[in-house]
Amino acid sequence: MTFTLAIVGRPNVGKSTLFNRLVGKKLALVDDQPGVTRDLREGQARLGDLKFTVIDSAGLEDATDDSLQGRMRRLTERAVEMADICLFLIDARVGITPTDELFADILRKKNAHVLLAANKSEGKAGESGYLEAFSLGLGEPIRLSGEHGEGITDLLQVLMPIADELEARAQFEENEPETDVDVGEEDEDAPRVPTREKPLQIAVVGRPNAGKSTLINKIMGEERLLTGPEAGITRDAISVAIDWEDVPMRIFDTAGMRKKARIEDKLEKMSVQDGLRAVKFAEVVVVLLDVDIPFEQQDLRIADLAEREGRAVVVAVNKWDLEDEKQEKLKELREAFERLLPQLRGAPLVTVSAKTGKGLDRLHAAIMKAHEVWNRRVSTSRLNRWLVGMLEQHPPPAPGGKRIKMRYATQVKTRPPAFVVMTSHPELVPESYSRYLVNGLRADFDMPGTPIRMTLRDQGDKNPFKGRKKAQPSRLSKHLK
Repeated sequence: MTFTLAIVGRPNVGKSTLFNRLVGKKLALVDDQPGVTRDLREGQARLGDLKFTVIDSAGLEDATDDSLQGRMRRLTERAVEMADICLFLIDARVGITPTDELFADILRKKNAHVLLAANKSEGKAGESGYLEAFSLGLGEPIRLSGEHGEGITDLLQVLMPIADELEARAQFEENEPETDVDVGEEDEDAPRVPTREKPLQIAVVGRPNAGKSTLINKIMGEERLLTGPEAGITRDAISVAIDWEDVPMRIFDTAGMRKKARIEDKLEKMSVQDGLRAVKFAEVVVVLLDVDIPFEQQDLRIADLAEREGRAVVVAVNKWDLEDEKQEKLKELREAFERLLPQLRGAPLVTVSAKTGKGLDRLHAAIMKAHEVWNRRVSTSRLNRWLVGMLEQHPPPAPGGKRIKMRYATQVKTRPPAFVVMTSHPELVPESYSRYLVNGLRADFDMPGTPIRMTLRDQGDKNPFKGRKKAQPSRLSKHLK
């Protein structure tokens, strides 16, 4: 079995550095300033023969519940309650603080398996802090250095007996006879929905305060991500796994993307770069707009970025519950969408309310449709019949008197759909004619919205005898004549 390990502690004790060490990747943002991590980030870790889920959490702070720090603390406390094991980190160079003592008492009550680790304990500087950690009454602390990888073997030795205990308990509960559950024929005969081998990768992007975290929380049905009225709460791309209407998905919540010229803070730059990476690895990108200020310049840049990266795109307009003139506003939105984002013509435009959950069924349907179109393949025979019709309807121009002949078309890949057209003089084909062909593909093969890549390639002359010298008749042939 696998188990869940939550890393908790005060801000800036090295939780994210240790998290990255355990998962073997730089998934979490790391910076010297405290409070970088605000949400719960999950990753898959492996130590020796142990495989487990590790959770990086926000720094524990003694703050009021309504403040940003208080909401961050509540998320961390929730991670402690849901985790099998809690790893409480202190900074050995700083020593034990009153806040450490306060949260040590809280952790004892909230989790049965609390491990204490003195991080940054390499060298003499961490010796006194390591010895102070015994006073917390959580057993012998583990000496760690998340930055240099020291003490990881000691951590493994402590985790192994707890993992064995958790596995034994799980097997006992699995084998225990159930007396209250009646499994009837209806359950056995119920249709089984085929599952995907890998979860569908979704990235939710947009400007700050568009409601991205609130939307994902509503989809999950729980307060999984930090939300609030402050703009820019989310700092790094947090992924959450969910089965949404029987479809396994991994949804990435990204930091709000402001205009590049306005970004001066180093941490915000790192946050935006993390969000851009999420777009590149996503299959479907949901561009979330605010109904009060839709299609701002930054919204258009974000949507254009998703298209250039070749992702399937769904545009969702949030806070629809606040709109009074819905029909008039929807007409206005569709007109602006077609005018301002012609490269995404036909992409789904849906209205949602992250606060009430209204419109989430439409959003799910739009995501599934966009993903299906993104994976669509057209047979070569159908493509070439289509190409003949397009050429007859509107022949390519003849710039400088050079006739352009388009001979053959084929699809070379999906995700997004990419096509090659063999033609003479590809460098002379106007951009407008390429757009004519792409728009024809969208309309005739039902591929609205998805990015389409078209390459015009010079086939060259395939006559195998061209350029060869004419064969001279042999003496025998001369004689026979």
